[in-house]
Amino acid sequence: NLVLDIESSLRLAQQQAQLTSSLEPLLGALKTAQSRLQRASNPRLINIQRAIDRDLELVKSVQITDLPGMLLVLDEIVALADELPLANEFNRPTANSTKPAENASSSASNAAWWHTLFDRVWVEAKGLLRVSRIDSPEAALLAPEQGFFLRENLKLKLLNARLGLLARQNDAARADMQAVSVALKKYFDPGARKTQQAVQLLEKAQALSKGNPIPRLDGSLAALATASSGK
Repeated sequence: NLVLDIESSLRLAQQQAQLTSSLEPLLGALKTAQSRLQRASNPRLINIQRAIDRDLELVKSVQITDLPGMLLVLDEIVALADELPLANEFNRPTANSTKPAENASSSASNAAWWHTLFDRVWVEAKGLLRVSRIDSPEAALLAPEQGFFLRENLKLKLLNARLGLLARQNDAARADMQAVSVALKKYFDPGARKTQQAVQLLEKAQALSKGNPIPRLDGSLAALATASSGK
């Protein structure tokens, strides 16, 4: 009965760990089983106890993928997507639209007026021209209305990555995140604060994805199966 009870608790803990992407169910179940076996003090259960001790050390040492952290970071990038400026979008500075002084009564005021007008024209002229390097020809040729579909496709890729993580399809999720990384660097203004923030968040998500999967308690379960069969 003890063997069957421990086996059932370990299998349940394995399922809970997979669903929650947390090691806590495994740690709790293994520690409880370890304690029960020690209290039983039965030489016939020594192989089970050793297998559980090994699995417990394994679970304590493993670094798993931080699924909740990754989902949170991907949600942050989705929220930023609509604010990302395209590489060929230029923000022109707007000059103050104050009217020149009227009824200047002296040559000094006329000179000041012409100087002010020249300054305003110069500011406007500088705003009409911006020399910028766009490495990707596709980004330079994007029409303004295409920006909407580009951002929507970016959000779709991020949502696909999110679904892939929840479905434990980590390779597919990493591929979607890589596609987002390529799009950010290819089509969006690399000097913009929002773009830089999105790139940093994506790099954080990719780093979090490099952990190990939830470990399996195969050693303990095999030892329990052997004991329950009477071998």
